[in-house]
Amino acid sequence: MKTTYNVFVISDSSGQTGTALAKTAAAQFPEAYANISQYPFIRTKSILTGILKLAKENQAIIFHTLVDSELSDMVTQFAEENQLFSFDCIQKPIDLISKRLNESSAAVPGLVHNLNAAYFKRIDAIEFTVANDDGRHPENLNKADIIILGVSRTSKTPLSLYLANESYKVANVPIGPNLQLPAEVWDLNPKKVFGLTNSIEKLQEIRAQRMKEYGIENDTRYSNADNIKKELDYAQHLYQKIGCLCINVADKSIEETASIITESLPKSTQP
Repeated sequence: MKTTYNVFVISDSSGQTGTALAKTAAAQFPEAYANISQYPFIRTKSILTGILKLAKENQAIIFHTLVDSELSDMVTQFAEENQLFSFDCIQKPIDLISKRLNESSAAVPGLVHNLNAAYFKRIDAIEFTVANDDGRHPENLNKADIIILGVSRTSKTPLSLYLANESYKVANVPIGPNLQLPAEVWDLNPKKVFGLTNSIEKLQEIRAQRMKEYGIENDTRYSNADNIKKELDYAQHLYQKIGCLCINVADKSIEETASIITESLPKSTQP
């Protein structure tokens, strides 16, 4: 049985350069299977952060072609801090040419790429998903192929990005007893809406770790088990009222959750 390993190709353009390089290198190991995932058109720190967290979860090797040196350094630093293997496919060649010509690069993403229908469809999906992350622009919910609901820290953004990379337009909305639910939710086809839940213990662990990152060690309302139970109870009741599929992500990878969603969608929604 072949050993499987994950490879993430992160690019601020189509990602074809990094993917070609990753495939060429992987071909030298025929006894192993490289599961290559592309994340093209990444140009903001917030979206890159979500992808890097997903890379950590999957212990992925990262190939990146990011013209923006700040984003490139962000990947390199994250990989070093989390014991991940990464390779910068573009900054070194840019640096070599820059030194030879004694001039700075244009630093413009996407100057070289091939255009086709699938390419544009994925661009549209990624741009839509980024623009409609975390409940922004609820007026666009009816334009989404997939709508994801969930309380805080149920991996809504990484899951949305993964699905967008498969050419689905995704909108995700945070929910909770103290959050205003967009009225547009009630006009949606419930078969396109998916509610995420988690175990109290797992969510408490994730949130407590999040608070530690902010320098807060003590128990807070955000990470309190009783409060989390209230949030999850609210979510469960809401999902039942909407009539949407509820997915417990406590023991599921992003890929598993995405597969459940895509297999449950109406056929007319397939990309």
